[in-house]
Amino acid sequence: MAAVRVEVSVLPDSVLLQILALLPPWDRLRAAGVCRRWRRLALDRAVWKHVDLSQRRLSSGSLWQLLRRVLPAGLSTLRARGCLLSASRQRLLSPALLSALGKRCPQLRCLALSETDLRRIPYASVPASLTALELRRCELPISWFHPMAPSGTLRRLLLHHVPAFADWHLMAASCQHPLRVLSLRGTHRVTEAGLLQAAPQLKGLRHLELWGCGAGDATMGAIGSHMKQLRVLEVVDCPVSSAGLGPLKSLQGLERLCLELGEKVAPKAVIALAQALPRLRELQIVGACSGMDEIRLSLSHCSCSHSPQAPD
Repeated sequence: MAAVRVEVSVLPDSVLLQILALLPPWDRLRAAGVCRRWRRLALDRAVWKHVDLSQRRLSSGSLWQLLRRVLPAGLSTLRARGCLLSASRQRLLSPALLSALGKRCPQLRCLALSETDLRRIPYASVPASLTALELRRCELPISWFHPMAPSGTLRRLLLHHVPAFADWHLMAASCQHPLRVLSLRGTHRVTEAGLLQAAPQLKGLRHLELWGCGAGDATMGAIGSHMKQLRVLEVVDCPVSSAGLGPLKSLQGLERLCLELGEKVAPKAVIALAQALPRLRELQIVGACSGMDEIRLSLSHCSCSHSPQAPD
């Protein structure tokens, strides 16, 4: 069959806008130099609603230029990557830049940062419009999520491999924001005592991930007592014993469950838990588990899988 060749220039603007929105930001800027029509389309607000700059390390100067040139008032999602070991002039963010971002882009809902030094950034500089904050391999000051600050709007909080995040931050964030999604991975300064203290403030959670935190059987009891609205629960790198499984039976709305089990957990205890959860559709067991065949045969109402180690 002969290949069909389509001239891009004959495509309608609506199609070209969709194509440009899929390109990396740098390629969109190159497209703006092709001709007047492409410049108009490449700089259209619809193309810059969701911006992912994380493929490259950025400095504050580069982000300032993008903010002044192309980032529109309708920007909804911004992802960016800095450099933790950079000099002050090369840091990704400053209080002035964050303040300008909040003013120029009042519809910004999600800010996702990686490898960014935030130790000199006051939390008051974070745009008030945010409903989602994602931090990966970032450095935080101890004063973030101050409990005396006005009530926030964050619904989703994700912290992956943020070594400074501790019990203090967790308690302050849970008191300040009506969180629906909380994902903690590699936050080793979060202890079981901190999780127990914050649990009553996390009653509205729908999605909870605890990877490599200080969670234990007491944490499972607090989850079962306070977080009745959970739909997704993942507890990895914190082995759960048979005693810790019992309190999870109260999570009647749970749809997905991922657990790393302790060495002495019997398959029957896992089966009893899953059978007590009428909406459970996905069960994933992480780590050693000798009874997966028995678990799969006994649970026809959900998909069961096993991973020898935690997935990436």
